[in-house]
Amino acid sequence: MASPKRPPARTRVLHQPETEIGGLEGSLLQLLQNHQHSSLRLREQTEMAKKESISNAKRVSDLLVDALNGGVQDCYVVEKSIEIEIRTLAATIAKFMKQTDQWLATTNAMNSAMKEIGDFENWMKTMDFDCKNINAAIRNIYEE
Repeated sequence: MASPKRPPARTRVLHQPETEIGGLEGSLLQLLQNHQHSSLRLREQTEMAKKESISNAKRVSDLLVDALNGGVQDCYVVEKSIEIEIRTLAATIAKFMKQTDQWLATTNAMNSAMKEIGDFENWMKTMDFDCKNINAAIRNIYEE
């Protein structure tokens, strides 16, 4: 916040007679000049302190923003790496799901084949038993 600039205080110059200014009046003039000079110095010091404070506040603000941005940037980098990992894992999962479906289909085909083998073996045993029965029956008939 800039304060409005004030014009320097005006000194009042009294028209003096040619004679030397005497005690009280001279002292008052000297006090007035001293006050004006000290007011001017104080104003300059205040203005310099104000500028320095603004500069320091700006520096602190910049440091805080940099610190905050550093943390945000780190979070952004971590988020991007997590997203890449998620995509990689999703692709791997899809690959494993496809492979699992293939294994399941192969296992089902093997089960069907085993059942067919079992059915064929059972059919063969039945046929062998029937043939032995027929052979035994024919021998019995022939021997009788």
